[in-house]
Amino acid sequence: MFAAAAIKKGERLIEYKGRRRTHEDVDAGDSGDVDSGHTFLFTLDDDWVIDANFEGNDARWINHSCAPNCEAILDENEEDGSKSRVFIESIRAIKPGEELTYDYGITLAERHTPRLKKIWACRCGAKNCTGTMLKPKR
Repeated sequence: MFAAAAIKKGERLIEYKGRRRTHEDVDAGDSGDVDSGHTFLFTLDDDWVIDANFEGNDARWINHSCAPNCEAILDENEEDGSKSRVFIESIRAIKPGEELTYDYGITLAERHTPRLKKIWACRCGAKNCTGTMLKPKR
């Protein structure tokens, strides 16, 4: 996805939309294969995810970068996690024609083996590229 016009720092660009599903439902279905190296899932909390494979919008096409110009903002609904929302906002000024990106920071329960790091490899080309879309384990 690319900026059609100049964007100022701090602008809310788009909501990440999709079907609300439980982690259990996703794990039992076909949307959460950790070995695919591709996902349209966005974790809301310990119980809920947004699955943009179903009812998703253009936000799902925004690519990952280790030097992003946007970030994903979680607007939590503390009473009902399924009603939480995710917005993509600019973290710096963006020029027309520039690709919109954010750091996916993908969290996996599994150990980050060399095989998984290869599956989730980053090819953003940034000077500070970590080589993976996976969020570092703590």
